[in-house]
Amino acid sequence: MSAEQKPGDQPIPEPDQPVTDAATQQTQDPVQEPAQEDPVAELQAQLAAAQAQAKEHYDAMLRAVAEADNVRRRAQEEVAKAQKFGIESFAESLLPVRDSLEAALAQENQSLESLREGVEVTLKQLTGAFERNKLMEIAPVPGDKFNPHHHQAIASVPSDEPANTIVQTLQKGYMIVDRVLRPALVTVAAPK
Repeated sequence: MSAEQKPGDQPIPEPDQPVTDAATQQTQDPVQEPAQEDPVAELQAQLAAAQAQAKEHYDAMLRAVAEADNVRRRAQEEVAKAQKFGIESFAESLLPVRDSLEAALAQENQSLESLREGVEVTLKQLTGAFERNKLMEIAPVPGDKFNPHHHQAIASVPSDEPANTIVQTLQKGYMIVDRVLRPALVTVAAPK
């Protein structure tokens, strides 16, 4: 305040400032008060958003549980079908073998030679059926190393062969892929 001004007088504007009155000055320079929001309304909005998100997550969880149940049920059905019909291919392979055996028995007057030929053809059919279904023989020869996973030793006999080698095969074994169905029955060389 200068000496010429009294309290309540309007300030004299500088020559380069525009003239404004008090009302204009108040509208141009309003007091910046922070906007007061209702805290309850804000909390209600946050709660509504959280509930909506929780509902979405709950729905997604229910869908995931239902999908997992469906996958488990389908897997059980497939396993049951595999157990029920897994032998179907093998059975189809054996049908021609049975047909050949029945045809051989139906012939009344056959020579020993023709019977032998029929049995050989039937054995070839059976061998083909085994190969198609990955049923393999375990037929160790004398001198092979004894394998307890594929062979079953019936006896241990004195022999010139090294210990734990096969001396004689008494019965062939069979396996499907890597699983032993029946081990080969063998005699092994006794330790000296």
